[in-house]
Amino acid sequence: MATANKKASLLQKVSKGLTVSSVITGSTFFHGPPVLALGLTKLFKQSAKVDETNIQITNSWLGVNNWLIDHVLPNLQWDISIDEQLDLNLQGRYLMMCNHQSWVDTTVNQYFGLTRMPLTRFFTKWELIFIPFVGQAFKILGFPMMKRHSKEQIAKNPELKSRDMLEARKACEQLLSQPFTLLNYLEGTRFTAEKHAAQQSPFQNLLKPKAGGLALALSILGDQIDALVDMTIVYPDGAPGYGEFWLGDVSRIAVDLRKIEIPDWVLGGNYEDDPVYRERFQKWVDQIWTEKDQLISQMKAKYN
Repeated sequence: MATANKKASLLQKVSKGLTVSSVITGSTFFHGPPVLALGLTKLFKQSAKVDETNIQITNSWLGVNNWLIDHVLPNLQWDISIDEQLDLNLQGRYLMMCNHQSWVDTTVNQYFGLTRMPLTRFFTKWELIFIPFVGQAFKILGFPMMKRHSKEQIAKNPELKSRDMLEARKACEQLLSQPFTLLNYLEGTRFTAEKHAAQQSPFQNLLKPKAGGLALALSILGDQIDALVDMTIVYPDGAPGYGEFWLGDVSRIAVDLRKIEIPDWVLGGNYEDDPVYRERFQKWVDQIWTEKDQLISQMKAKYN
């Protein structure tokens, strides 16, 4: 009997995996070409209508993914909490911070945000432009693509530093023509116990935050956004892999969103060149991270 049950469970997972992969692949081939085709027209003329259409197509693709989550993973339980002070809508402009544990984090963000917030973008490396389809889609959809130079390259040619900042400013300012959510994983990499130990992180549930990206975004967009949002994701049964998620091995996901008030002194500072401001900004981010760390512990405690 036990062997039969194992075989039945395995067949069920194989069937679910084939269903998910087939639907996502088919949806990608259906939605992808129109986005790329419309994107090519922007080489000749910028068009707000084309941008809007591409976002609608992308949201349709995300909608298919969300349908799969609701219907292929019906036993997945969501625990979503939203700060009363956070008035989210599809026409807003938001900067978002989030802890990072798994590739599933982005899927969670998309699931949550599709009906509540504008399309989420995040900073990507310019080199991704050379990845067929994916890189071009990022560019067409307005993901800020950065040409970042190493410290060694900047040391040899200091002008590269100002060029990087100019590229970042242009990339962010392009978002201002439409509603947006710009996501920043402040930890810079996915949390693991090994990385946590290597960093000697002072936080129980988080890696040390890297404040530079947030400082850059706030310096460019700070007076134009509707809210700075802190998203916290907790997997009560442990951070899953992407395959585990789609095979139905994740039973619970908790999400908390809170609004972070931006002090007046934050806007207008020079993080790159002002060491006093940089230290103060880092302490501010560390305080946010301390509160987030405590929140994660409280969220986990609910399921123990």
